[in-house]
Amino acid sequence: MEVKINKEIRQYKENIFFGLTMRQFVCSALACIVAVGIYFITKPIFNNTGTVSWLCMAGAVPFALLGFVRYNGMTAEKFFIAWVKSEILTPKRLVFKPNNLYLDMYRQCEKGKKKAKKSKTKQKEKNSRKKTTIDNS
Repeated sequence: MEVKINKEIRQYKENIFFGLTMRQFVCSALACIVAVGIYFITKPIFNNTGTVSWLCMAGAVPFALLGFVRYNGMTAEKFFIAWVKSEILTPKRLVFKPNNLYLDMYRQCEKGKKKAKKSKTKQKEKNSRKKTTIDNS
C-alpha cells in the first residue's frame, strides 16, 4: 500500500466537495449564482443569447478567481490588503539618504581639534596679556 504525502505540510488542502476545498466550492457556488442572476436580469433586455452569455461569464469570473487563484502564496483577500498597504497607505517616493558614520566621526574630530586650537590661542593671548601687565607694573 502506498500513501502520498506532500513534501511541504503547508501545501496540504483538505478536499470537501467534488475534489474542491471549502473555499473553492463556496466561490464556485457564488460564481454560479451570480451567472444565473445576470442571465435572468439581462435576458429580457438583450435578445441575443451571445451577449447574455458573455455578461454571465464576466460576472462570474471575479468570484471564481477569488477561490482558485493564489498570487505569491496569498489568497485574494491577503493580496488585496497587501496591495492597499503598498499602493495607498505608504508613500510612493522612497528617498535614500545614506549615513556615513566614519565621515560624521571625522567631522566631530575636526571640530574638536578646531576648538582645541582656539582655546590654546585664547590661552596664549591671556598668558601674553598677563605677562605684559606684569611687565608694565
